[in-house]
Parts: sequence; C-alpha cells; structure tokens
Amino acid sequence: MTAPGHVPVMLREVLALLAPRDGGRYLDATFGGGGYTAAILGAADCTVFAIDRDPQAIARGAALAARHPGRLTLIEGRFGDMVALLAARGITALDGVAFDLGVSSLQLDAPERGFSFRAEGPLDMRMGGDGPRAADLVNTLDEHALADLIGRFGEERHARRVARAIVRARAEAPIETTARLAAIVRAAVPPGADGIDPATRSFQALRIAVNDELDEIARGLAAAIGLVAPGGRIVAVSFHSLEDRIVKRAFAEAAGRAPGASRHDPAALRARPAPRLRLLTPKPLRPGTDETAANPRARSARLRAAERLAEAA
Repeated sequence: MTAPGHVPVMLREVLALLAPRDGGRYLDATFGGGGYTAAILGAADCTVFAIDRDPQAIARGAALAARHPGRLTLIEGRFGDMVALLAARGITALDGVAFDLGVSSLQLDAPERGFSFRAEGPLDMRMGGDGPRAADLVNTLDEHALADLIGRFGEERHARRVARAIVRARAEAPIETTARLAAIVRAAVPPGADGIDPATRSFQALRIAVNDELDEIARGLAAAIGLVAPGGRIVAVSFHSLEDRIVKRAFAEAAGRAPGASRHDPAALRARPAPRLRLLTPKPLRPGTDETAANPRARSARLRAAERLAEAA
C-alpha cells in the first residue's frame, strides 16, 4: 500500500527490469510515497533499503515498514550519500537500485511545501528542511544570475525576460509566495501552443537549484554503479531532458559506449576502462497510453536500465 495520492510511474516496467529475487537486497533511492518499495517487497522475499531526504516521506513510510518487519529499512538522507548511509548499516553491495527522479506528487500536492505554481503557498521548494529556500534565490540573486539559473535548469527561452520581471517586482516588495511568482512569470512569458503553463520551466529551474538535483543525480548514479553486484540492475525513471541526459551519459560511460578516443589511437583505446554495465534499454522506455491517460504526470517519463557486469579477470 502506498501513500494516498501517490501513483508510481511505470511501475510494471520498473519491476520487470529490476527483477527482484528472493534473498536479494535492493535500494529504493527515492522512497517518496513508497510505490516502488511496496512493489519490490511484494515481488520477492527480499530486503529493501529506502532513502529519502524528505523527513515527511520517511515518517509516512513507518506504516509500510511495520507491515514488513525486518525487511524494510528507512533512511533519511541524500541518495548521493548512499555508500556511507548503507555502510553505516553494514551494507556494501546490492542486487538492485531504483531511482524515481525529480519532485514527488505528494510534494507537489502540498501547497505549504511551495513546489507548485497551481496553489498559493510559501516559496520554499526544499525537499529536506535545510538550505536556502526558493524565495531566498528569487530575492537575492542578481538579474544575470537569475537568468542563467532559469535558462540552464528550466531550459526557458525567455529566461532574461523572466529575470528582469522578477527583479522589477521584488523592488516593490519581496517575492514570498508561489502565487505571486507564478503571476510574475506568466506576465513575462508568452503562452505557448503546447498548453504548458508558462510558469512551469521557471519553477522547475528554482526547484532544481534549491535541491542541487542534477549534481545529486550524477553522484547517486556513480554510487549505485559501484554498489550493485554483478548481475544486479539499476533502473532510473526521469521526467525531463536534463535528468535523462545525466542518466544516459552515466550508463553509456559505464557501458563503454561514451564518445572517447579515436579508433586510430591504439594507446588511448588500451587505456579505456573495461565496461562495468550492460545496457538493458538502448533507447528509453516510455509510458503507455493507458498509463498517461490515467496519470497525466507520467507523460514525460523516460525509463533507462542497466545490468552490472562481472569484473574483468
């Protein structure tokens, strides 16, 4: 049973690729509402470690842990720190890792968390309880830095216009709510033909910056590749191109498929490390039409998976 309001994305595909087995040890690196964890526990007589930096997610997971005594360990922290978090519990190898990247539906649907531009709330966006809020960035960064942040993390073509509008608005009064920021952005960005709310990309950019999400993904994937035992699998679901690009690159490099030395340079080719992964999804899987109809938030999902190879002799 998962948290009310939480619908795990591409659950069937994640479970099929992760292939939990009896006696295995698995990590749900992004516990959230517990959807993947519950499914893994139900698929095999295995143990699951679940990480989340959001203390509310960890608290919600207590009921699931109680239903599976001795099989689920909840860990509050960042998944980029999984090696240390697991080592503290005596775990140095896993049979599989699942990532559900980005913000959870439970965070989006809680106005007081400040993630959503659809409801009035404080401009916070912190997944954990530490560090600067989105309001701190919006009200302190200069116009150039704001434009760079919104353009880089939101892929917003009108980033300069948005930054200029924010600076102009905060001169009148600090921007402290999601509703006010959304109104400022909507006034600065012309509506597109795709029907996406003009505030979407700017809110995404701030959320990524507040939570250092992209660096965290790179750290987490590198850690997972090192932790998973031969034959074990890593499955990652991403929701926008910035996330998917990092997953694709990490898997390709570990599989020996990343762009590298010229084939005309034998010395450089000899220095290339042996592949550590086998790609299970040469191209990302996408959700089916039935799933996207039932859960519109699944529309942008992309799933990639890889299997750990044995070390070269």
